Amino acid sequence: MDPEVSLLLQCPRGGLPEEQVQAELSPAYDRRPLPGGDKAIATVWENRLQAQPWLFDAPKFRLHSATLAPAGSLGPQLLLHLGLTSYRDFLGTNWASSAAWLRQQGAADWGDRQAYLADPLGVGAALATADDFLVFLRRSWQVAEAPGLVDVPGGHPEPQALCPGDTPRHEDLPGELVVRELFSSVLQEICDEVNLPLLTLSQPLLLGIACNETSAGRASAEFYVQCSLTSEQVRKHYLSGGPEAHESTGIIFVETQSVRRLQKADVWAELCPSAKGAVLLYSR
Repeated sequence: MDPEVSLLLQCPRGGLPEEQVQAELSPAYDRRPLPGGDKAIATVWENRLQAQPWLFDAPKFRLHSATLAPAGSLGPQLLLHLGLTSYRDFLGTNWASSAAWLRQQGAADWGDRQAYLADPLGVGAALATADDFLVFLRRSWQVAEAPGLVDVPGGHPEPQALCPGDTPRHEDLPGELVVRELFSSVLQEICDEVNLPLLTLSQPLLLGIACNETSAGRASAEFYVQCSLTSEQVRKHYLSGGPEAHESTGIIFVETQSVRRLQKADVWAELCPSAKGAVLLYSR
């Protein structure tokens, strides 16, 4: 296994549809206040804004843990335990210079290495074309994470999408709507980043959850999505631009039959951890 990525769980039978996933939101699943207080987070945020003034804070879902039901169980098979966090807290914990110490301290204080970390849940897609290619994007040098590396389409589910205009609260976010946002957000990211029509995309299947060890174990839900367009058609849509075209500088296609060999190819070193997680889960 690549040291940049670990697999938290792999879903059975080639992935789970939306109706087999549940979410439970609770303040108990939020991160713990930092030892000595959260002032350090504000300091990190101010420093990042000075260097990258285009960054903006937003609420995010925090993955605390996930429980996979035994094979053969009736009903939903995956339960996600979620709290609330923010992008600001993510930069001030997972990406802080003290992140390794925070993991050690979390284990010592709470028996949980992630206790003090924001851990916003990301989403990513192993997006397959009609002619059997997977779609990758070369990230722009202007993005906050993994600039210049190769990634799969993805981003974050947004609590704000479920209560526009209000500050999201745990009690205002029913689990079934959170799951719907989780699955719909990965489709929206594909539409925005690759500029594909929604009607060309299949319903996502959740392959599993991968953790980015370069950002202190931050988790990402990785999905499989089938596109009804060929790779050349996808390329034309991408080149015509889209709402988030500025986040990438190029599109790359890899034959699905070659994906299992990617770890031995030169391009593997250019993949960001979230893309590696998607490839590993897809390959299994």
